[in-house]
Amino acid sequence: MTLKRALTIAGSDSSGGAGIAADLTTFHEFGIYGMSAITTIVSMDSAWNHHVFAVPMDVVEAQIDTILQGVGAISAVKTGMLGSSAMIEMVARKLREYKVCNLVVDPVMVCKGTDEPLHPEHTVSYREELVPLATVVTPNLFEAAQLSGMKSISTLEEVKEAARRIKALGPQYVWITGGGAIGDKTAVDVLYDGKDFHILGAEKFDTAHTHGAGCTSSAAICAGLALGRDVLTAVKDAKRFVTNAIRESFPLNNFVGPVNRYANRREQF
Repeated sequence: MTLKRALTIAGSDSSGGAGIAADLTTFHEFGIYGMSAITTIVSMDSAWNHHVFAVPMDVVEAQIDTILQGVGAISAVKTGMLGSSAMIEMVARKLREYKVCNLVVDPVMVCKGTDEPLHPEHTVSYREELVPLATVVTPNLFEAAQLSGMKSISTLEEVKEAARRIKALGPQYVWITGGGAIGDKTAVDVLYDGKDFHILGAEKFDTAHTHGAGCTSSAAICAGLALGRDVLTAVKDAKRFVTNAIRESFPLNNFVGPVNRYANRREQF
């Protein structure tokens, strides 16, 4: 059996909970050979304030070329934190250049745990350049509101309306992760293909330790696509994977607690 390969184009979280670390460990748990192009490096000070350092554009482009040109035969690609409109546009250009299939776009707009304002130009670049290329776009509620032009999203009907608007941008599927903010007794996420809504619920946990959940979810979808699974199956598997990871999440220090991606080793993905 040929080992499937996947690429993540995203930021590096120095704490290991999210970003490239989350993506590569998730790929590993699915039996995928993971490669990376690092766009930003995020560090934290003693009070856990985030500091974001952008990797030079030409360095990011060289990493992408190394993989998509130098290695080739990539089964799936996902994007995470890109950091600037210019970076979003460059990444979209490279994905078009190499005719990438099975693309998962996680439209990361802020670091979890920060209240940094969204740059409106990032939303424009996502909407016009990157989201239309996606096999699956995976916004959380905040990101879905930005992409859809809605003020906020707090109900299932609003999630569905956001999904309709985002689907009109051109992606094949929209996967909005509402989680505990939408469901009453369950964590509810929604997949939309332009015709049908698939409402996926799972056990809801009373925990603040969810760092890296979004990255893990989108990476799991990417891994499923790399393995040749259809989108609905890949999304269902990702939902189960991240639910298990949240169930066994843990405190890393006094500030943050990541999901435990290794909790899934008792199941077959």
